[in-house]
Amino acid sequence: MGRVKTSIYVDEELWKEFKELAIREGSEVSKLLEEAMRNYIVRELINVDDSDIPIWFEPVKAKGKPASELVREMRDEREKSLLGQ
Repeated sequence: MGRVKTSIYVDEELWKEFKELAIREGSEVSKLLEEAMRNYIVRELINVDDSDIPIWFEPVKAKGKPASELVREMRDEREKSLLGQ
């Protein structure tokens, strides 16, 4: 698949934060934008309301805690690292 060069207008602060995120993740801005566009297209194509998807599993406990607590802790840690805290 070929690539195309394009120009877009975005909020300056948003662009700055996006570029910094790409650098921290060791990725290219173009790759992250392509991923975001693919995700958007897929969501639009399947048009699924997440609230309608049934959950077919039992909660899992890991290290004596519900997995949901561990996931929340990991997300909080990730957010702090992205914010430089």
